[in-house]
Amino acid sequence: MSRRRALDTALTYAMARCEVDPGAEEFETWEAWVTAMQLGHARFALATRPEGHTLTCRIKEKERNLPTTGPRPNVNADSWVKAFYLALICRENERLGGLAQVPVSLLRESGATFDEYIYAWVETLQRFWLGQDGVGDPLVAAVDGTGPDSARWADQDYMSSILYPPIMLFYRYLREDHEKFNEALADALRWHKEYWTADDDRAINSDSLVAFGTLAIACLAHDKGFPIEVESEYLPKALLTFAWRGEIDT
Repeated sequence: MSRRRALDTALTYAMARCEVDPGAEEFETWEAWVTAMQLGHARFALATRPEGHTLTCRIKEKERNLPTTGPRPNVNADSWVKAFYLALICRENERLGGLAQVPVSLLRESGATFDEYIYAWVETLQRFWLGQDGVGDPLVAAVDGTGPDSARWADQDYMSSILYPPIMLFYRYLREDHEKFNEALADALRWHKEYWTADDDRAINSDSLVAFGTLAIACLAHDKGFPIEVESEYLPKALLTFAWRGEIDT
């Protein structure tokens, strides 16, 4: 598999595992999510080092010496958000710290075209994880950037149903309002279902199986003691509760 396709392919497989194992109760499912997480982190660990060197990365229970890359087209804001969500789901604090220090300028160097909101969302998550002040400003910019008057590249239906909900859920998380958080979580899961069941082509897409970004923020809230009152087939319980803690040397 090419390095360019590795993260998306692994994430697709991890989600597909949840079709046969919707609660993520089987070891193979957890292993698939961990592998996707490792590949996501490795992409950025390799990109933030100059070319011409090697870096040891643990992937699928093996230590692998991989060549560093510097900036690449796949080292972009979308893949960064995927890598960060995966690290949240797998509770990889050290890897989250590394991702939080990836310069936003490096993501812009990819040449990939995204709506501007995503850079504000990246900055929000980075400032939050590093404990920096000023999380509110980029968060507001991220929310505003998902509106119909701001989005230029993303499909508006996809933006409002899939990309926006984790951002609003994170806002509720920061406010520490358990009731409002659960309301936002229920909305996010409902919108996810409505979007992915709108037609037959969407319904067979593996992305429909897990509310990926919503799950990541829900994991963050669960670990802070939020009572998660919503149950859904799109929110695999064993991933949400970190039931496989310590089972794999990541």
